[in-house]
Amino acid sequence: MTETFLPTLLTGLAGASSLFLVASGLTILFGVTRIVNFSHGSLTMLGAYIGWSILTRLPRDPEWFVLGVLLTALATGLIGAVLELAVMRRVYRAPELFQLLATFGVVLILQDLTLRLWGPAELSLPRPRWMRGFVEIAGSRFPFYDLLLIAAGPVVLGLLWLLLHRTRWGTLLRAATLDREMAAALGVNQRLLFTSVFALGAGLAGLGGALSLPNASANLQIDLSVITEAFVVVVVGGLGSLAGAFLASLLIGVLQAFGVALLPQSTLVLVFLVMAAVLVLRPNGLLGRPQAEAREAMAAAPVIRPAPPALRALGLAALLLAASAPFWLGDYALSVLTEACVALVFAASLHFMMGPGGLASFGHAAWFGIGAYAAGLLAQDLSAPMPLALLGAPLAAGLVAGLFGWFVVRLSGIYLAMLTLAFAQITWAVAFQWVGLTGGDNGLLGLWPQGWARDPRVFYALALALAVATVLLLRRMLYAPYGYALRAARDSALRAEAIGLDVSRLRILALAVAGAAAGLSGALFAYAKGGVFPTYIAIPHSVEALLMVLLGGLQTMSGPVVGALAYTGLADLLVRSTDLWRLVLGAVILLVVVAFPEGIAGAARRLWLRGREA
Repeated sequence: MTETFLPTLLTGLAGASSLFLVASGLTILFGVTRIVNFSHGSLTMLGAYIGWSILTRLPRDPEWFVLGVLLTALATGLIGAVLELAVMRRVYRAPELFQLLATFGVVLILQDLTLRLWGPAELSLPRPRWMRGFVEIAGSRFPFYDLLLIAAGPVVLGLLWLLLHRTRWGTLLRAATLDREMAAALGVNQRLLFTSVFALGAGLAGLGGALSLPNASANLQIDLSVITEAFVVVVVGGLGSLAGAFLASLLIGVLQAFGVALLPQSTLVLVFLVMAAVLVLRPNGLLGRPQAEAREAMAAAPVIRPAPPALRALGLAALLLAASAPFWLGDYALSVLTEACVALVFAASLHFMMGPGGLASFGHAAWFGIGAYAAGLLAQDLSAPMPLALLGAPLAAGLVAGLFGWFVVRLSGIYLAMLTLAFAQITWAVAFQWVGLTGGDNGLLGLWPQGWARDPRVFYALALALAVATVLLLRRMLYAPYGYALRAARDSALRAEAIGLDVSRLRILALAVAGAAAGLSGALFAYAKGGVFPTYIAIPHSVEALLMVLLGGLQTMSGPVVGALAYTGLADLLVRSTDLWRLVLGAVILLVVVAFPEGIAGAARRLWLRGREA
């Protein structure tokens, strides 16, 4: 038993140390700036590539390896400082979710730049002789380099503790973490502080990327995989808590190692099961403190009223133009418009809970996928006709979303968003591994529309009709007393409860309605593509929904419609026009966030109101 236990424990500790190196920079960054930095994973990816470029050109001795790793950390730290000066400094005044959108634009840009500089192939670092050695521990051989990794985590933790508690910069940093506004009032130079924090966080990310090279390789998939695990560590430990991040890294690293050894089927979801359990029991994480909810932007939003006659006429003209599309567009263009209808429903469903409801979600694709699989299973296993499958999909997704809401309704902000991400990853793992029911990676195939709807023009008309009906229904709910009660709960839950509103019930219903609408969009997409696959539930699909909602704007009813159409059209145009479509799309996202921090539709509303006042 000891021969198996000890090596597995040491492997878990090595993994925990690697996790902590990346997550420590992210937790310090969030503690000060309150920015959910999606680009932190891209900085880790850059650290791996830069580290490979440096280390392959240096002698293979241990002291040169240490120097190369430190140079990599310095280089990525400088890149982080440049990103803060060039991008993040311009979006600090934007709402928090738009800052997240800006960091995702950086992810797209850095991924294309990395592809152009280093190419698509994975780059491995050959191990020198000293790195290939083993150490005998309790009768088992353990890699010498992994022992060095185990030591690296506590060393970095100790150095960061000294930096934070024994230097003036650390004192200022802790003051800004506890009360940023008070620190500014006392004369702390926040611009310089934020730049230095970004540089430190990026340097730690680069350090983690470089140290991972002997056990892995530099590749283009590092960014999203690393940022997901790092977010889990930060949230489980408690936002802004360095000790919490270290404790969470140990917990997750060790559980992952024993999960691989004892229950390999659990490896895809174990991390997210741990996060879900911790957040349900301790909503602020293991060592986190309650976070003040940033709702100033939402609370200051004007009362939403019906659109003026001119804007209604413009919307009606756009609808008539879309309805006439089958008479003058070809099959490919109609397929793109059909996907736009699906995206429109998907984005509107997320907006329903995020904008008026204030319930952020990083895993909205879960409901999309549940709806798609529900339609596929009804059609294939029960031979249900398409109308019945399209009806069953939102019912199944809405029911599961409502049950999920019942368990997590007391959470909010980033904690709720990460728990939705955990549920989405668990759902994805079930779809991927339950081959007998879902087909696994092969998916459910042959899900085509019935004979009367196989004509692309007819199916497009059906998708358009369902999209318009769903969006109008959601709008009607938000203009009804329920919608105003939901916004009251968003702006101040305590005041809403004081006047007799059941905040928990309002939020559960919002989740159920949003899940049902997303499930319908998933079913439509499944019929449009002829099958259902686990990728429908993957993290990038949830990120696409976020992009569409934030591009359009949270504080307008037309925001998700504008955002879905803009994102779908722009992505299709760029993919067909240039190999650098990620770079261009990322640049456009940054431009929109900087120029229109309230989103495209929000900016249009502001200009409209200004014109009327003039």
